[in-house]
Parts: sequence; C-alpha cells; structure tokens
Amino acid sequence: MSENLKDKSILLIVSGGIAAYKSLTLIRLLKKAGASVRCILTHGGEKFITPLSASALCEEPVYTDLWSLKDETEMGHIRLTREADVIIVAPASANIIAQLANGLAQDLASTALLASNKTALIAPAMNHKMWDNPATQANVATLQSHGHRIIGPEEGDMACGEYGFGRMSEPDDIVTAVNSFFFAKPLEGRKALVTSGPTFEPLDPVRFLGNRSSGKQGHAIAAALSTLGAEVTLITGPVALPDPPGVKAIHIETAHEMLSAAEKVMPVDIAVCAAAVSDWSPAELKDHKIKKRSDESPPSIALKENPDILKTLSTHKNRPPLVIGFAAETENLTENAANKRFRKGCDWVVANLVGQNDQKTFGEDRNHVTLITASEEQNWPIMNKNAVAARLAEEIANYLETNAIQDAAE
Repeated sequence: MSENLKDKSILLIVSGGIAAYKSLTLIRLLKKAGASVRCILTHGGEKFITPLSASALCEEPVYTDLWSLKDETEMGHIRLTREADVIIVAPASANIIAQLANGLAQDLASTALLASNKTALIAPAMNHKMWDNPATQANVATLQSHGHRIIGPEEGDMACGEYGFGRMSEPDDIVTAVNSFFFAKPLEGRKALVTSGPTFEPLDPVRFLGNRSSGKQGHAIAAALSTLGAEVTLITGPVALPDPPGVKAIHIETAHEMLSAAEKVMPVDIAVCAAAVSDWSPAELKDHKIKKRSDESPPSIALKENPDILKTLSTHKNRPPLVIGFAAETENLTENAANKRFRKGCDWVVANLVGQNDQKTFGEDRNHVTLITASEEQNWPIMNKNAVAARLAEEIANYLETNAIQDAAE
C-alpha cells in the first residue's frame, strides 16, 4: 500500500463489540499508509482489546477516561478532535450510533464526537436484527443527514451464530474509504442529475397509482456521486428517506412533474434514471373520491401513457454525455435489459431481477445488479445498495475520464 495518507491525522474511536479486534489491523494499515493515528477506547472496547495493544500500534497514548486529570486539564476531548483530519468509528456499536445521533455525551468517545467539527466515517458492527431495527436505521439516517459517512456493514456470519447484515467492513475497505474521503474527487466540476423513488399518479383525491420503490438505490447513487465531487440534483418521488447531504433535492409526485424538473436542470454531464416511473396514469382525474357501492361492479379505469423520461433525456437536444437507465425485470434479465438500452437510446442500463424470493429489491438494503453497456456486461456480486452506488459512481468517473482523454487526443 502506498503512503497515500502521509501527513494525515486520524482519530480512531473503538467501541464495544467482537469486531474490535479488527481495529488493530486497521491501525496497522493506516500507519502503513503514512497516517498518524490516535485512539479512544470506550469501556466496551476495552473488553475486547487492551489500551496497551492499541497504544503499541499507534505509537501514541490511548485515551479512555473523560475524567482523566492529566488529559482533561488540557481539554483532551476537544484537542483530540481539533487536531484530527477525520474521525473513524470502527467498530461503531448501535449504542454509540444512537448517542451521536441523539446528541448524548456519556463518556469520552461520545463527548469527543459531540464536540467535534469533523466528519466521522462510521463502520457499524452489530447483530443483524439490531442493524435492521427501525431505531438504528433512523439514527443512521440522522447521521448521514448531518454529513457523516457510513461504511458498510457487510453481510455474513455473526459471532452469535446468526447470519445477515451487521459485520463490520474489513480494514482494507475502511482504508479505501478514508483515501476516497481525502483524495477521490474525480467528478469535481461535473453536474449530475439523478431520479429516484416512485411516482404517484392520482386517480382521485384519495387514491393513486404507484409502485413499491423505496428510493434507497437512487438516493445512494446521488450521495455517491456527490462524494466523488459532482454537483448533484436529485429529483425524487414520495419516499420515507432524508435528502442526502450535499445534494440539491427536488420533490415531485407525478411522472410529468419529474420530467419537467429534469429538463429544467439540464444541461448536465450525467443523468442516472433510477426512479421507478409509472408507465401509465389515469386518463381522468376524479374531483371526488370514487365510492365503493355493493350494488355496482368495480369501476373501469382508463389509462394514458406517461412520458418516457429515460428516452426523452437520451434523445434530448441537451442530451447528457452519459445517460444511465435502470431495468427491473422478472425474467430474461440481460436480454430484456439490453433491448431496453437499445430502445431508449441510453448509454448504460443497470439491471436487476425483482419479484423473486431472493431478489425482492424494492425496499431492501441490498441489490444484485448487472451493468450493461454497449461493449460489455458486468455481473456484480450481491452488495448493499450503498456499495452498488459507490461502484457505479466509480464506473461513471472512469468512463468520463477516459472519454475526456480520448477527446483531448483527437
């Protein structure tokens, strides 16, 4: 590993959990990359690794006590965060995530985080049921809305014998995320448009036609492009997600509103159409609630075709240099997705199977996609949606950089 982190100062907070043993490897890798590392151990973290082992690897004192006379005479919890370029919390237990999200300062680690003026890179590690708990997910969303970044967690076997998402990301992956935080801004100066979520097509004042899209993948893509330096506008249908930090969000309901907003944003360099846009809308909008009557058969609903946003952007006079569509298929994945790429005129299609027992996708935290371009098909492994978004953002950056080099050569 090259010394990419030379002259960078990192504050590592190690909270309680069996994954704490990985933090020792993380310290070693960060030091090898040239960083200086200071460490705060929570009382839970001390149950799994010792201050002596962390101190030996950091070559610095390890901090554990908020009430240390020596350290706090110098306002240690303030100084530690001010002198750091970034804070890493690995492993981050459900408890420390909850403390930071809710502004609690109960020990040295939580007090330092609350007093910090730095971004925290947070690597969760916990039982998969704890990770899936709505309280934890709400806390994570709060941290992201405050500008903190979440690394992982990954899917795998748990120390408790169960299986699921909750394993801390590997130290190598965390170091990669740290490098990206400091240096990877290949999309700086680029403008991106991302559509996300469902569209709701009103039938009457109460009912609408819609779909099951949660917006998780589209929102993650908007955040990933922003992380790489792009100026991102997110056009989103109704979802129960916070707006990604650093992203301009436009909230709409219908397909017509989404297309109108997209055309106003252009020109852009990148358009990612991840929204699950309704293909049809009711031909007539009733001005009153359609009543259910026992003596009448169900009403017939005439439909009209909605605008094809992906095709419109792909053939627009201000067509972005890179237009990416999504294809949710129930069968013949690559064939149907490749046909869609040709019909719509877009450059890439990100395809996935939906409706299968192990491929529900809508509302889930993970995704299994195939990237289809004019020249290749990339079948990516099952990953959480943040990882899918990060990989897609990297593919976009590489594509635009390669094309820029080719244009310069010509």
